Amino acid sequence: MAERYDAIVLGAGAAGLMCAARAGQRGKRVQVLERAEKPGKKILISGGGRCNFTNIGAGPANYLSQNPHFAKSALARYTARDFLELVESYDIAWHEKTLGQLFCDGSAKQIVEMLLEECAKGDVDVRCGEEVASVEHDGDFTVTTQTATYTAPALVVATGGPSIPKMGATGFAYDLARQFGLKVVEPRPALVPLTLGGEEVLFREISGVSAPVVASAGKASFPEAALFTHRGLSGPSILQASSYWLSGEPVVVNFLPGHADGWLLDAKRETPRATLESLLREALPDRLADILSEKLGIATELGNAPDKALRTAEERLRRWTFRPNGTEGFGKAEVTVGGISTAELSSKTMEAKRIPGLYAIGEAVDVTGWLGGYNFQWAWASGVAAGEAL
Repeated sequence: MAERYDAIVLGAGAAGLMCAARAGQRGKRVQVLERAEKPGKKILISGGGRCNFTNIGAGPANYLSQNPHFAKSALARYTARDFLELVESYDIAWHEKTLGQLFCDGSAKQIVEMLLEECAKGDVDVRCGEEVASVEHDGDFTVTTQTATYTAPALVVATGGPSIPKMGATGFAYDLARQFGLKVVEPRPALVPLTLGGEEVLFREISGVSAPVVASAGKASFPEAALFTHRGLSGPSILQASSYWLSGEPVVVNFLPGHADGWLLDAKRETPRATLESLLREALPDRLADILSEKLGIATELGNAPDKALRTAEERLRRWTFRPNGTEGFGKAEVTVGGISTAELSSKTMEAKRIPGLYAIGEAVDVTGWLGGYNFQWAWASGVAAGEAL
C-alpha cells in the first residue's frame, strides 16, 4: 500500500527543507525524500563549513536566468531580512563579511538543525537514503523508492543541479522535468575555475598568487581577488565572471583597479628612473608583476620609454585579455547555470503551468545567483513560495 501525503518533496537540501517546513506548519502532511544518507549536505560544506546563508543585499539583479524578471516575486516576498530573523530566533550567532555576506559564527550544522527543527514543528517526515526508482502521474503523483511507495496530489522537485557530484549531485531534476514535458535550459557549470592553455600556461608558473582585480565576462564585472592556479584562473572575481562566460569568449582582467588613468605617465614624470617592473611590484605581488612586465616588453627606465608605449602598456594592464579553453567542470562548480525553464513555472507559486501539483524550486530551476549567499537566498525564497502554495 502506498503511503499517502498532501505533498512529497524530493530533496532535503536548502530549498526542499524550507518548502517542507513552511507547508508542514500550514497543516499539510509532507514527506521529504532524500537519496543521500543525511540532509543538507551542500549546506554543511558551504562557506568553509560556516554557511554563507544569505546576502543582505540580495535582489533580482544578482541572478542569472533566461527570464531576469522571474525571481522578483519570490525574492520580494521572502527577503534576506526574513531569513535572518529566523536565524536569530534560534540564537544562531552570525557575522557579516565583505559585500553583505552573512555567515554563522559557529557551524553550518546550526542551519541544518534549524531547518530540521522547523520541519519537526510541522510534523514533516524527512527520510534519507531513499533512492527514487520511478515517478508516475495519474491524477496524483506516485513516487516509488527502493523501500516504499508514496503518493500525493503535489510533488516538489528540489533535487538541485549537477554541480559537486561528489556530494551526490545529479541531473535528476532535469530528467524528471523532461518526463513531464517541461523545457530545460541547457545546464553548464557556474561559479567555477577557468582553465588556460597555449601561451597563457605561463601564468601557471605563479600558481597560488592572488591579486585584487576587476574581472569581466560579457557585460558583467566583479571587483574582487583573482587567483592563479596550476590549471588557470580562480578566486572570487573569476568565479563570479565564470557564470557569465561562454566558451570561446574572453575574460578581461583589470590589474590596476586602484590606480587612476594615466598612472604610468604620471610615474614617468615623478620617478623617471623607475622601471615598469619595479612600479608593478609596488601594485601587485612580485611574481605576477614580473610576468606582466616581461610580457609588456618595456625593460627601459620609464623616463626613456615613449609615452605611446606607456599608454599602450597601461591599457593592456587595465584590459588584460585571457581566453580560457574551458572550465574545471561540474566537479568544481559551486552551482549550475540553466535548469528547468522559468517559462514553465509560475513565478508566484513555482508550480508548473501545464501540470497542476508539480513544483520546482531552488537550483533545479533556471535561476542562478552570484557568489556570496545569493543562491541560498533563492533556495529560501523559492521554497517559501512553493510551501505557501501547496
